[in-house]
Amino acid sequence: MEEKTSVDSLLEANRYRVQRSRHGGFGAAGFISPLDQDQKADFLTQPGEVAIVNPPEGGLPDIKIGVAWDVVKMTAPKRPGFFQKLFHKKPQTVDTLHQVDLDIGALYELEGGEKGGIQAFGERFGAYETAPYIHLSGDERTGLSEGEDEVIRINGAYWPNIKKLVLYVYIYHGIDNWNEVRPQLQVYVPGQKPMIVSLRARESEMDLCAVALLENIRGGIRMTSCLEYYPGHAEMDRAFGFGLGWTDGHKRG
Repeated sequence: MEEKTSVDSLLEANRYRVQRSRHGGFGAAGFISPLDQDQKADFLTQPGEVAIVNPPEGGLPDIKIGVAWDVVKMTAPKRPGFFQKLFHKKPQTVDTLHQVDLDIGALYELEGGEKGGIQAFGERFGAYETAPYIHLSGDERTGLSEGEDEVIRINGAYWPNIKKLVLYVYIYHGIDNWNEVRPQLQVYVPGQKPMIVSLRARESEMDLCAVALLENIRGGIRMTSCLEYYPGHAEMDRAFGFGLGWTDGHKRG
């Protein structure tokens, strides 16, 4: 009988949550509760907490990074636009269960000094077989499909070529407050416990969160939770010193 891995157990639990969500349950696919004692994972909930993956013999396998969220079934006021504010019109409402779209992205620096950004907005998906050896696949619009809602894959064979990544999540559409969906950043390394950072912000005007820093330390991984909130990509970029230059969420160049 084939032995189940921790990732297999998590995927099985995710399938159960998907079935519940399709029949009126409030849990979206992929969300992992830190209160579930059956889930073996490292949960980072405060800024500055650290999880370590030591390099196995032969190097690291591929690294998978996903964003998932726990969709709360509620009708929330939609953030008023300029003309609504001007004429004191009542804000519209939006059903957050079906219209939430959170996106995952990464700022990266390679050992050779090359820097760049990866995200769905602007269609900067990176590359798996060639530099930067980091690739974003998919752009899930509701959070209700099975498994992670969006996935970044790092080619483990080229992890020695990567110096660091800043992993971030941003609100593209559908909510005004992070607490409405309780997002998670989930990092999977085969043979290791998943590393999960949970967002717990109350700043409704800050649409972007720098969630975690991944660093290459002697061939292993050091993951540090950041949980820093910014009004946009340019502000986050300046804070971490990448110097890429951004225009309305797009990286120039």
